[in-house]
Amino acid sequence: MYRVIEMYGDFEPWWFIEGWEEDVVASRRFDQYYDALKFYKSCWFQLEQKLPHYKSRSDLMTIFWDPDDQRWCEECDEYLQQYHSLALLEDEQVIPDEKLRPGYEKQTGQERHRSCRMKLT
Repeated sequence: MYRVIEMYGDFEPWWFIEGWEEDVVASRRFDQYYDALKFYKSCWFQLEQKLPHYKSRSDLMTIFWDPDDQRWCEECDEYLQQYHSLALLEDEQVIPDEKLRPGYEKQTGQERHRSCRMKLT
């Protein structure tokens, strides 16, 4: 089972910080890998049109951001960049090595603002 998810929050999806599921804003399931990959790519192109910066990884996870989209974090005492993230998962896990897409690893835009990676309790 494959799942393409879109998230919105202050950390990159590859961290899988506890509670990451709460940032999911859209999700779609697929039985076939190539159907999921096709959908991932179409979502990717839509987000690229809306947001000026992105970083994609070969494990089919991407963050898109607008440098002006930040929120104040009281616990961190700083502004945190907000990301629109896209990920393709297999059985709720990172895509296995044999399905990595090396050509998908790319980045545009300026350096990202730091995100707070401390565990919230």
